[in-house]
Amino acid sequence: MRFLPTLRLPLSTLAASLLVTLPTAHAGNFLSQAGLSYSTYVPLGQTLTELAPGADPHVLQLAAQALACAQPDAERLAVIDFSRPSVEPRLWVFDLAQERLMFEELVSHGRGSGDAEATVFSNIPESYQSSLGLFRTMNSYYGRNGYSLRLEGLEPGVNDLAYQRAIVIHGADYVSEAFIRQTGRLGRSHGCPAVRQEVTYPLIDSIKEDHYLFAYYPDPEWLKNSAFLSCERDATQLAMY
Repeated sequence: MRFLPTLRLPLSTLAASLLVTLPTAHAGNFLSQAGLSYSTYVPLGQTLTELAPGADPHVLQLAAQALACAQPDAERLAVIDFSRPSVEPRLWVFDLAQERLMFEELVSHGRGSGDAEATVFSNIPESYQSSLGLFRTMNSYYGRNGYSLRLEGLEPGVNDLAYQRAIVIHGADYVSEAFIRQTGRLGRSHGCPAVRQEVTYPLIDSIKEDHYLFAYYPDPEWLKNSAFLSCERDATQLAMY
């Protein structure tokens, strides 16, 4: 008789993955049978909202949902809300393992995406537009914009040309309160999410190498079709297609 190998997952991972799809009543039964309770299990979206009360809870919930599809055990997550104007903080970096907010920052968008506000996004090379969706962080390096962080877009047709387009996180002198006072907005990049020069090193080092970045805008087509926002396949398959 042949026996199939047993798949062993950490209980927290199993619970999180099941709760993504289980109705509330079934989720409660699962937690009860697992020896957990709602008083001990806090959904990631709720945790992110508590850590960053200035962010839009809906955006943080979508980021938590996308991460649950990609890698439920991720330790760091960055979230960009491009629905906000560039003069407002719209980048948050979370340490999920320690449950703390590490950064709340200004971040630029591509000059092809808009002026003070971003309204248009694409995956097209030379468009100078920002891209939406879920990214995995790669290695840091020194390039023409100084210390930078490569990004791997995980959503086909949405951001999967990010590496080819050299869409990276880097510091820029046009991302500053002084620039806002002079122009009424941040400066714009060629599509990169540029940050203040003062936080370039610590911010990049906090999320480099196999962490995640979620970039949001209320784009109906992306919200409807993103595989990471309607997780129907195994999470690992989605993240490693």
